[in-house]
Amino acid sequence: MDAGQTPNPQDTTFDPTRRTALVAGILYLVTFLASIPAVFLLAPLLSDPRYVLGPGADTQVGLGAVFDMVNALACIGTAVAVFSVVKREHEGLALGFVTTRLLEAAIIAIGVVCLLGLLSLRSVGVAATDAGAAVVVWQTLVAVRGWTFLLGPNLMPAMNALLFGTLLYRSRLVPRAIPAIGLIGAPVMIAFVIATMLGLSELGSPFNGIAGLPFFVWELAVALWMIFKGFDRSAPIIVAAIADFRERVPATGIAHTPVIVET
Repeated sequence: MDAGQTPNPQDTTFDPTRRTALVAGILYLVTFLASIPAVFLLAPLLSDPRYVLGPGADTQVGLGAVFDMVNALACIGTAVAVFSVVKREHEGLALGFVTTRLLEAAIIAIGVVCLLGLLSLRSVGVAATDAGAAVVVWQTLVAVRGWTFLLGPNLMPAMNALLFGTLLYRSRLVPRAIPAIGLIGAPVMIAFVIATMLGLSELGSPFNGIAGLPFFVWELAVALWMIFKGFDRSAPIIVAAIADFRERVPATGIAHTPVIVET
Protein backbone atom coordinates (compact mmCIF):
# COMPACT_ATOMS: atom_id res chain seq x y z
CA MET A 1 0.00 0.00 0.00
CA ASP A 2 1.35 3.45 -0.93
CA ALA A 3 2.22 5.84 1.88
CA GLY A 4 -0.42 8.34 0.80
CA GLN A 5 -3.15 5.78 0.11
CA THR A 6 -6.06 5.49 2.51
CA PRO A 7 -6.05 1.99 4.04
CA ASN A 8 -8.94 -0.27 3.13
CA PRO A 9 -10.79 -1.26 6.32
CA GLN A 10 -11.88 -4.51 4.64
CA ASP A 11 -8.23 -5.57 4.66
CA THR A 12 -8.18 -8.04 7.56
CA THR A 13 -4.44 -7.59 8.01
CA PHE A 14 -4.65 -3.84 8.62
CA ASP A 15 -4.12 -2.62 12.18
CA PRO A 16 -4.71 1.13 12.81
CA THR A 17 -2.56 0.94 15.98
CA ARG A 18 0.51 -0.53 14.28
CA ARG A 19 2.11 2.86 13.63
CA THR A 20 1.43 3.89 17.22
CA ALA A 21 3.26 0.83 18.54
CA LEU A 22 6.16 1.41 16.14
CA VAL A 23 6.60 5.05 17.17
CA ALA A 24 6.38 4.24 20.87
CA GLY A 25 8.91 1.42 20.51
CA ILE A 26 11.36 3.62 18.63
CA LEU A 27 11.06 6.35 21.26
CA TYR A 28 11.76 3.79 23.99
CA LEU A 29 14.94 2.80 22.13
CA VAL A 30 15.88 6.49 21.82
CA THR A 31 15.82 6.75 25.62
CA PHE A 32 18.41 3.95 25.73
CA LEU A 33 20.54 5.37 22.92
CA ALA A 34 20.57 8.82 24.54
CA SER A 35 20.91 8.02 28.24
CA ILE A 36 23.73 5.46 28.10
CA PRO A 37 26.27 7.62 26.19
CA ALA A 38 25.38 10.60 28.41
CA VAL A 39 26.72 8.77 31.47
CA PHE A 40 30.20 8.51 29.93
CA LEU A 41 30.19 11.94 28.30
CA LEU A 42 29.36 13.68 31.59
CA ALA A 43 31.92 11.75 33.65
CA PRO A 44 34.71 14.40 33.50
CA LEU A 45 32.46 17.09 34.96
CA LEU A 46 30.83 14.90 37.58
CA SER A 47 33.96 13.19 38.88
CA ASP A 48 36.54 16.00 39.05
CA PRO A 49 35.92 18.92 41.46
CA ARG A 50 38.80 20.81 39.81
CA TYR A 51 37.00 20.79 36.46
CA VAL A 52 35.61 24.30 36.98
CA LEU A 53 39.08 25.72 37.72
CA GLY A 54 40.85 24.95 34.46
CA PRO A 55 40.47 23.72 30.90
CA GLY A 56 37.83 21.06 30.47
CA ALA A 57 36.10 18.93 27.89
CA ASP A 58 33.22 21.37 27.47
CA THR A 59 32.15 20.07 24.06
CA GLN A 60 31.99 16.51 25.37
CA VAL A 61 30.04 17.53 28.47
CA GLY A 62 27.73 19.73 26.40
CA LEU A 63 27.01 16.79 24.12
CA GLY A 64 26.19 14.71 27.18
CA ALA A 65 23.72 17.41 28.26
CA VAL A 66 22.13 17.30 24.79
CA PHE A 67 21.75 13.53 25.07
CA ASP A 68 20.09 13.94 28.47
CA MET A 69 17.57 16.37 26.99
CA VAL A 70 16.90 14.02 24.08
CA ASN A 71 16.26 11.31 26.66
CA ALA A 72 13.84 13.58 28.53
CA LEU A 73 11.86 14.47 25.40
CA ALA A 74 11.75 10.85 24.26
CA CYS A 75 10.39 9.87 27.68
CA ILE A 76 7.43 12.17 27.13
CA GLY A 77 6.98 10.84 23.61
CA THR A 78 6.70 7.22 24.75
CA ALA A 79 3.66 8.04 26.88
CA VAL A 80 1.99 10.46 24.49
CA ALA A 81 2.37 7.99 21.61
CA VAL A 82 0.46 5.18 23.31
CA PHE A 83 -2.11 7.30 25.17
CA SER A 84 -4.78 7.03 22.48
CA VAL A 85 -4.57 3.22 22.65
CA VAL A 86 -4.11 2.45 26.35
CA LYS A 87 -6.78 4.94 27.47
CA ARG A 88 -9.27 2.40 26.08
CA GLU A 89 -8.19 0.09 28.90
CA HIS A 90 -8.19 2.69 31.71
CA GLU A 91 -8.05 6.43 31.02
CA GLY A 92 -6.94 7.30 34.55
CA LEU A 93 -3.93 4.99 34.43
CA ALA A 94 -3.10 6.18 30.92
CA LEU A 95 -3.18 9.82 32.01
CA GLY A 96 -1.11 8.92 35.05
CA PHE A 97 1.51 7.37 32.77
CA VAL A 98 1.73 10.56 30.72
CA THR A 99 2.03 12.59 33.94
CA THR A 100 4.83 10.50 35.43
CA ARG A 101 6.73 10.66 32.14
CA LEU A 102 6.35 14.45 32.13
CA LEU A 103 7.60 14.60 35.71
CA GLU A 104 10.54 12.35 34.85
CA ALA A 105 11.49 14.63 31.97
CA ALA A 106 11.20 17.72 34.18
CA ILE A 107 13.49 16.21 36.83
CA ILE A 108 16.05 15.24 34.17
CA ALA A 109 15.91 18.81 32.80
CA ILE A 110 16.72 20.21 36.25
CA GLY A 111 19.84 18.06 36.30
CA VAL A 112 20.81 19.31 32.84
CA VAL A 113 20.46 22.94 33.99
CA CYS A 114 22.86 22.18 36.87
CA LEU A 115 25.42 20.80 34.41
CA LEU A 116 25.09 23.77 32.06
CA GLY A 117 25.52 26.11 35.04
CA LEU A 118 28.85 24.45 35.84
CA LEU A 119 29.95 24.81 32.23
CA SER A 120 29.14 28.51 32.40
CA LEU A 121 31.09 28.85 35.65
CA ARG A 122 34.15 27.24 34.09
CA SER A 123 33.90 29.22 30.86
CA VAL A 124 33.95 32.65 32.57
CA GLY A 125 37.08 31.71 34.48
CA VAL A 126 37.61 31.53 38.24
CA ALA A 127 40.17 33.65 40.03
CA ALA A 128 42.66 31.87 42.24
CA THR A 129 41.17 33.55 45.30
CA ASP A 130 37.75 32.15 44.43
CA ALA A 131 38.87 28.59 43.81
CA GLY A 132 37.49 27.29 47.07
CA ALA A 133 34.10 28.88 46.48
CA ALA A 134 34.01 27.50 42.93
CA VAL A 135 34.62 23.99 44.23
CA VAL A 136 31.79 24.42 46.74
CA VAL A 137 29.49 25.49 43.89
CA TRP A 138 30.62 22.43 41.92
CA GLN A 139 29.87 20.17 44.89
CA THR A 140 26.43 21.71 45.34
CA LEU A 141 25.33 21.51 41.71
CA VAL A 142 26.73 18.00 41.26
CA ALA A 143 24.87 16.95 44.41
CA VAL A 144 21.63 18.40 43.02
CA ARG A 145 22.24 16.60 39.74
CA GLY A 146 22.83 13.38 41.68
CA TRP A 147 19.46 13.68 43.40
CA THR A 148 17.73 14.41 40.09
CA PHE A 149 19.37 11.27 38.71
CA LEU A 150 17.99 9.28 41.64
CA LEU A 151 14.46 10.66 41.38
CA GLY A 152 14.33 10.97 37.58
CA PRO A 153 15.83 7.89 35.87
CA ASN A 154 15.39 5.68 38.96
CA LEU A 155 12.21 6.45 40.92
CA MET A 156 10.04 7.64 38.03
CA PRO A 157 10.63 4.52 35.87
CA ALA A 158 9.28 2.53 38.81
CA MET A 159 6.12 4.64 38.77
CA ASN A 160 5.96 4.30 34.98
CA ALA A 161 6.22 0.53 35.29
CA LEU A 162 3.39 0.40 37.80
CA LEU A 163 1.12 2.43 35.50
CA PHE A 164 2.11 1.37 31.98
CA GLY A 165 2.91 -2.17 33.10
CA THR A 166 -0.54 -2.50 34.64
CA LEU A 167 -2.16 -1.22 31.45
CA LEU A 168 -0.23 -3.67 29.28
CA TYR A 169 -0.80 -6.57 31.64
CA ARG A 170 -4.55 -6.00 31.89
CA SER A 171 -5.07 -5.27 28.20
CA ARG A 172 -2.80 -8.07 26.90
CA LEU A 173 -1.39 -5.72 24.27
CA VAL A 174 1.94 -7.55 24.66
CA PRO A 175 2.78 -10.91 26.29
CA ARG A 176 2.09 -10.60 30.00
CA ALA A 177 5.59 -11.77 30.90
CA ILE A 178 7.00 -8.45 29.63
CA PRO A 179 5.06 -6.03 31.88
CA ALA A 180 5.32 -8.56 34.73
CA ILE A 181 9.07 -7.91 34.83
CA GLY A 182 8.48 -4.20 35.36
CA LEU A 183 5.71 -4.78 37.90
CA ILE A 184 7.96 -7.09 39.93
CA GLY A 185 10.94 -4.75 39.70
CA ALA A 186 9.04 -1.57 40.65
CA PRO A 187 8.81 -2.25 44.42
CA VAL A 188 12.51 -3.15 44.49
CA MET A 189 13.46 0.12 42.79
CA ILE A 190 11.21 2.13 45.10
CA ALA A 191 12.84 0.41 48.08
CA PHE A 192 16.29 1.33 46.72
CA VAL A 193 15.30 4.98 46.27
CA ILE A 194 13.89 5.19 49.80
CA ALA A 195 17.01 3.50 51.18
CA THR A 196 19.21 6.03 49.38
CA MET A 197 17.16 8.96 50.67
CA LEU A 198 17.61 7.59 54.19
CA GLY A 199 21.36 7.19 53.69
CA LEU A 200 21.26 3.40 53.74
CA SER A 201 22.38 2.95 50.12
CA GLU A 202 23.75 5.03 47.24
CA LEU A 203 23.84 5.33 43.48
CA GLY A 204 26.24 2.82 41.96
CA SER A 205 25.85 0.35 44.83
CA PRO A 206 25.07 -3.36 44.27
CA PHE A 207 21.51 -2.62 45.44
CA ASN A 208 21.26 -0.05 42.66
CA GLY A 209 22.36 -2.63 40.09
CA ILE A 210 19.91 -5.25 41.36
CA ALA A 211 17.05 -2.73 41.33
CA GLY A 212 17.90 -1.39 37.88
CA LEU A 213 18.28 -4.68 36.01
CA PRO A 214 14.54 -5.50 35.75
CA PHE A 215 13.86 -2.05 34.27
CA PHE A 216 16.55 -2.42 31.65
CA VAL A 217 15.06 -5.78 30.62
CA TRP A 218 11.41 -4.72 30.71
CA GLU A 219 11.82 -1.43 28.84
CA LEU A 220 14.07 -2.97 26.20
CA ALA A 221 11.71 -5.92 25.78
CA VAL A 222 8.60 -3.78 25.40
CA ALA A 223 10.42 -1.47 22.97
CA LEU A 224 11.54 -4.31 20.71
CA TRP A 225 8.15 -6.03 20.88
CA MET A 226 6.28 -2.88 19.88
CA ILE A 227 8.73 -2.23 17.03
CA PHE A 228 8.78 -5.70 15.52
CA LYS A 229 5.45 -7.20 16.62
CA GLY A 230 3.17 -4.31 17.48
CA PHE A 231 0.18 -4.76 19.74
CA ASP A 232 -1.62 -8.11 19.89
CA ARG A 233 -4.51 -7.89 17.41
CA SER A 234 -6.56 -10.27 19.56
CA ALA A 235 -6.49 -7.88 22.54
CA PRO A 236 -10.01 -6.51 23.17
CA ILE A 237 -9.00 -2.85 22.88
CA ILE A 238 -7.26 -3.50 19.55
CA VAL A 239 -10.33 -5.34 18.28
CA ALA A 240 -12.37 -2.30 19.33
CA ALA A 241 -9.91 0.09 17.66
CA ILE A 242 -10.10 -1.83 14.39
CA ALA A 243 -13.92 -1.86 14.57
CA ASP A 244 -13.99 1.89 15.21
CA PHE A 245 -11.67 2.48 12.26
CA ARG A 246 -13.82 0.39 9.94
CA GLU A 247 -16.89 2.31 11.04
CA ARG A 248 -15.23 5.67 10.37
CA VAL A 249 -13.62 4.62 7.08
CA PRO A 250 -15.86 2.35 5.01
CA ALA A 251 -14.66 0.18 2.14
CA THR A 252 -14.56 3.19 -0.21
CA GLY A 253 -11.78 4.67 1.89
CA ILE A 254 -13.83 7.82 2.53
CA ALA A 255 -14.42 8.83 6.12
CA HIS A 256 -18.07 8.51 7.11
CA THR A 257 -19.62 11.64 8.57
CA PRO A 258 -23.15 11.21 9.92
CA VAL A 259 -25.72 13.62 8.48
CA ILE A 260 -28.06 15.26 10.94
CA VAL A 261 -31.43 16.21 9.41
CA GLU A 262 -33.32 18.93 11.20
CA THR A 263 -37.09 18.63 11.37
